[in-house]
Amino acid sequence: MTSRRRPGSRATMRAARYRTAVNSPVAPSPTGPLHQLVDAFGITTVLLAAVDVQGRLKGKEFDAASLVQRLRSGGLSPEMCGYVLATDLGMTPPQSGVASWESGFGDVALLPDTQHARVLSWLPSTALVLAEPISVGLPQPLAPGTVLAEQEQRLAGLGLTAKVGVETEFVLFEGTARDAAAVGSRGLRPAVWDNRDYALDQPQVVREFSRRLRQVLAEAGLPVEAVKGEGAPGQIEVTFPYGPVTAACEQHVLFKHAAKAVADEQGMTASFMAALPGGVGSGMHLHVSLHDVDDHPVLLVGPGFGSGLSELGEQAVAGLLTALPALGPLWAPYVNSYKRLRDHSFAPTLLSWGRDNRSCAVRVVGHGRSLRLEVRLPGSDANPYLASAAVLAGIRHGIESGLKPPVATRGDAYLDREAEPVPQSLAEAVSAFETSPLVGELLDEHVVAHLAAVARLDLDHHAAAVSDVELERGLTQA
Repeated sequence: MTSRRRPGSRATMRAARYRTAVNSPVAPSPTGPLHQLVDAFGITTVLLAAVDVQGRLKGKEFDAASLVQRLRSGGLSPEMCGYVLATDLGMTPPQSGVASWESGFGDVALLPDTQHARVLSWLPSTALVLAEPISVGLPQPLAPGTVLAEQEQRLAGLGLTAKVGVETEFVLFEGTARDAAAVGSRGLRPAVWDNRDYALDQPQVVREFSRRLRQVLAEAGLPVEAVKGEGAPGQIEVTFPYGPVTAACEQHVLFKHAAKAVADEQGMTASFMAALPGGVGSGMHLHVSLHDVDDHPVLLVGPGFGSGLSELGEQAVAGLLTALPALGPLWAPYVNSYKRLRDHSFAPTLLSWGRDNRSCAVRVVGHGRSLRLEVRLPGSDANPYLASAAVLAGIRHGIESGLKPPVATRGDAYLDREAEPVPQSLAEAVSAFETSPLVGELLDEHVVAHLAAVARLDLDHHAAAVSDVELERGLTQA
């Protein structure tokens, strides 16, 4: 007598294989060709995604077995509406541009990288396939990954490569995003009620969140370097190891996806806004090192690997201080981003640099081979691909032009009267971005027009909105 398999048992078996794979003492790699991950981990769902201009994953869910079969047969030519490369945070469609009302919102082709799929261990039996937006058979020039790749190629033309380590802060709140929508975001409470910077006595909910986040990231092949409490209530900082720039950016996008999923799983919300009520600011610090064709570090003086900057290192610092103010929309893309840049907030307000000085925009930190430049301007809301592109463009400008930096700041950089201020608002930053001849030299003109248009969508949204502060001040007194 033949047994009948009950409905759903195949999915149950796949889920069991997934649990066995991730818990095995000799677990298979969580990255590799898609079909191998499907078999090894019992993957049932595949997210086919591209990174949008906001630094988020956008795409579609596929049944894993069906997708593998379609890819093998050559029957899948994935596409998505091109407006995902041009919308603001709220997915507001643009009036004109590559995919807009003017152009009819055409599709953009996607080139899936099925050989480097990744298990997303924070979602049940799910893997991710990243896809590159394509235009006329070439990488879409307005896609964030393409903008970064262009800067990497130009830096390689100088015989240099960069490595990046990302350090990001975010705030953990009690209650899910659905709760926030129901009661209003101001009704959410931080998961920690006081300053727990570097504290090792975090509340249980925070310890469990941290443990779970580290676990799922490690299982996905994305191990973190460290997790720590930060200076604001509910604020957490996560640091990742160094690596190639594009890989570091991909890792950061997936980390944000995981942090939000784990928070929701535990009835909480992880917010990556740059500025929150009460003066809370969250940054995304980019630790950058430069290497020659033989992978030798070139930021430091001489073969003895001392602690001083080389001439090339000083040129890189000068280029960052010169170029980053005009590239604001790449590292501070929203109206809210500029509310983080306040005096004595650990976010820079002046374009200064210094040795191990956290009040500067560019901090020279580390010793020997670990000497690096920490760029402290971007907030946690920045797209890492675009922020990194801005940093590499600035470094390249300094080296190509042989620039010299100002005198390094000692002590409180917020009091440095010789340093120029950072952009004060998104409107100011967009204006400089569109009119600066330097920006035209560093970026393709179509990229400049595109990113300026995206930034103006955020400006338009805020210009039409009535804030809580306006109501408090004017409802009865105006």
